[in-house]
Amino acid sequence: MKPWVPLAALALALSPLAVVHPVRVEGRSMEPTLHNGDLRWELRAWASHAPRRGEVWVVAAPGGTSVKRVLGLPGDTVSWDGPDLRVDGRTLDEPWVTHPERGGTGSMACGSGYLFLGDNRPVSCDGREWGPLPARCLVGRIL
Repeated sequence: MKPWVPLAALALALSPLAVVHPVRVEGRSMEPTLHNGDLRWELRAWASHAPRRGEVWVVAAPGGTSVKRVLGLPGDTVSWDGPDLRVDGRTLDEPWVTHPERGGTGSMACGSGYLFLGDNRPVSCDGREWGPLPARCLVGRIL
């Protein structure tokens, strides 16, 4: 047997991992959608479409890799007042949020970036603290 055959077979067997990758969820910031320890599949950012509002993505955030939901798109202005989240002045329907933030107000222009928030707002360290993230911080979309 030629020496390159086993190497080629191994490369072929592992090639799907270059596009789809397993991700373990850490923390409670995405509850009840995702729980601490959940295993999910991520489609690498280079193989996916641009983020759409409401999708869950893995991002390279200032504190490390995080799993969060896209709520602000480039050009949007996102504001929050307690449990209400508004995008360009319109209240966003968020059926995935069962633990809304009860206090706090703020506003943020996304510019050319994306704003990511956790579903469990009271315990989530997210875009309200980091600000919008540029496209280069996108790691992959949760499938």
